[in-house]
Amino acid sequence: MGDPKKSRKQYNTPRNPWRSDQLSQELFLVGTYGLRNKRELWKSQTQLSEIRKQARALLAATAEVRARQEPKLLSRLAKLGLVRQEESSLDDVLSLTVENVLERRLQTLVWKRGLARTPYQARQLITHGHIVIGDRRVTIPSYIVSPAEEALLRVREGSPLANVQNSPATQSAETLNPAKN
Repeated sequence: MGDPKKSRKQYNTPRNPWRSDQLSQELFLVGTYGLRNKRELWKSQTQLSEIRKQARALLAATAEVRARQEPKLLSRLAKLGLVRQEESSLDDVLSLTVENVLERRLQTLVWKRGLARTPYQARQLITHGHIVIGDRRVTIPSYIVSPAEEALLRVREGSPLANVQNSPATQSAETLNPAKN
């Protein structure tokens, strides 16, 4: 069991961490999605691995167990935005990649919607509290945004970035850093 006050590791490291193709793939994903370090990538890979393990267990289960558990798994993944509820199956779950999980992160969505110029700037805006989902300020870049919450994603009203008419992606450096003027 362990002490509930002591957190556990939420990721599994690669079995062979020094393969050159794996290193280059990890580095590409870290740079593309603006991750802080490879540990964040490994957390997403572990999360995906656990989802796929559940799908494989359901494929091997009896028909009645599968009939009960499959809709639960598919509805949970549909709420996360990883699969579509109507036309999804366990084969769709098994075909998910780590890029699908990384695309649902708050950091990636802020960058893709044009609220930030780069994924690193998106991370900074989130951690500094400039981004809200609905009325709730979210300061966790790895937060998985559901499709329902995605429409509510915006810059916070009291933020200095909200006073400017244009989005941060079209502003000059002077308007973002008034201290330098």
